[in-house]
Order: sequence, then C-alpha cells, then structure tokens
Amino acid sequence: MRILLTGAAGFIGFHIASALLEKGHEVIGLDNFNGYYDPSLKRARAERLSRFDGFSLVECSLEDRAAMEAVFERDAYDRVIHMAAQAGVRHSLDQPHLYAASNLTGFLHVLEGCRLQKTPHLIFASSSSVYGGNTKLPFSVRDNVDHPLSLYAATKKANELMAHSYAHLYRLPVTGLRFFTAYGPWGRPDMAYFKFVRAILAGEPIDVYNEGKSSRDFTYVDDMVAQILALLDRMPQPAADRETLDADPSRSTAPYRIFNVGNNFPVGLLDFIGEIEEALGRKAKLNMMPMQAGDVENTFADIDELVAETGFAPKTTLREGVGRFVEWYRGFYGEAG
Repeated sequence: MRILLTGAAGFIGFHIASALLEKGHEVIGLDNFNGYYDPSLKRARAERLSRFDGFSLVECSLEDRAAMEAVFERDAYDRVIHMAAQAGVRHSLDQPHLYAASNLTGFLHVLEGCRLQKTPHLIFASSSSVYGGNTKLPFSVRDNVDHPLSLYAATKKANELMAHSYAHLYRLPVTGLRFFTAYGPWGRPDMAYFKFVRAILAGEPIDVYNEGKSSRDFTYVDDMVAQILALLDRMPQPAADRETLDADPSRSTAPYRIFNVGNNFPVGLLDFIGEIEEALGRKAKLNMMPMQAGDVENTFADIDELVAETGFAPKTTLREGVGRFVEWYRGFYGEAG
C-alpha cells in the first residue's frame, strides 16, 4: 500500500513508518522538523527511514494550506495516518496559537485532502488527555470527555468532533486513537522518563510532580505500533442501533470509531522511577513538587474495544521496555547523556 504518514519524524510516527517499511509498504512521510524539541533527533529518525527504498520525505507544515493541497494532489493514498501535531500539555499554556494552527487548522487540511481524494481510511492521533477531569477509572471510550484540562486536550477533542463531521457528511472512514503515555527508544526529550534518565546520568535531581502520587498507563511504543497496524484494514463500520449509540460515543451511524491505545496497566510514578534506577544502576535524587497546571493525576486505559477489534493485547513488560529505552539512550547520547 501507498501510505501518507504525517509526523513521520516524530516519536510514534517514526516507529510506525519503520514497521510499515519493513512490511514492504510505500511510505510518504511528512514532517516540518519544528523546534519544540531538538530537531537533530527528528533528523536522525528521518535519516534512518531514508535507508528504505520505499520511503520519501515531504518537508512542510500542516497549517500551510497550499503545501498540504500539493501533498494530496501529488498522489493517491491507500491509507492516511495522521500523527503530526503540536504536542505537550504544558507548552499549550504558553503558546496556545501554535496549537490552534497545527492541531485545528492543520487537521482541517488533512480532512479536506482525504475528502477530495476519497481516501479509503484515515487513522488519526487523539490523546488520553481528552479524559481531562474524569475520575472514574479505567478511562473508557464510552465515557463523557467534555471537561479538558488544557488547550492541548481541547484541540484533541475538537479533532474527534471534526473527524466525525467528515465521516458523517462525506462517508469518510475515520478511526481516532486516544494514545496513553508512550515510551521507548527514540522517544521525545520533553517526556518525563527521558528527562529522568538524562538527569540521573548527570547526577542531577529530578522533579517529581504531585509528590510522586500520580500514575500513568505507560505503553511501550512497539505495542502501540502493533495495535495501529492491526487497524489499517479494519474500516470503521456504521452502527445502526440508536440506543447503543446513546450509550457509546465512540461509535456512530457514520463510518467512525474511537479506540484507546494503551497498556491497560497503570504504574505509579515512583515505581516507574524505580525501574529506571534499576536499568541505570544508579539512584535518583528526588525533588518533590506539587501538581502542575493542566496535568491529570492518574491515567488508566480500558482497551477492551481495541482488543476485541484486533485481537492484540500489549506484551512488553515495564522492565523490558525501560531497559530497551536506557540501552538506546546510552548508545545514542553516550553514558553522560
């Protein structure tokens, strides 16, 4: 298949592209290499992808309408996987316009391209952040998500609504994925686990927010990719039962589905730090901090719908996943970080 993948030089996008290329698919990767975190890491990911004959790179921004129209005019795509976005909960408090441009206007350009090209299946990245102020655990795709705690989360909820409107109006098959906390090799430097490893190797203290009382549904990136690839050929089917729809906002009379992509196993932050210490063979110096604005205390993914749809459940243990990240980090940056 010929697949357009936005955010191909991003963390999860890079791993999706690698898996698709290894399976013999053609991948047209789009990225703008912005400076939200070190662009040299993104360039290194793209360089590895360029070793595959089936990979080509388009460097442009989602919010550039003319450029995005050209991307969709240059080829017909069998699938579009939209992973590009302005990421980061806390950054959205300081730079809200970046999020409106990339996550709202940019996503509109993707939807319009898919509509005009009659793309057979669009898969797009949402986020567990949409659960916002919800306190019932685990988070289910059947839960109400009307109380986002950050602008980033609000843009992701908006993406789900925008996608549904296109699925309804134009019968565009759309699958949205609410990603829970991803980790693994080639990860994002703005993520807590990445910062923890860097600080511990440098002998510096690490900031532990909410005084370590938070938990996250840490999900190893290879497990996420396996779940995504299993959905490529599973087109969302319209549901007909109105009573079911009233109780399940993840489905629709349009060809539209929402899934949680997670590990279904929350881990306490201090336990996660303990695994990092074990992998590094060093102890962390903990600087206990209050909860940050926009954060949620706990995340926990109910992935029953995804497992039922694909038959795949996460397999990587926390110890295995953390160990692989630390091994990659030391190899890429060196012992001192």
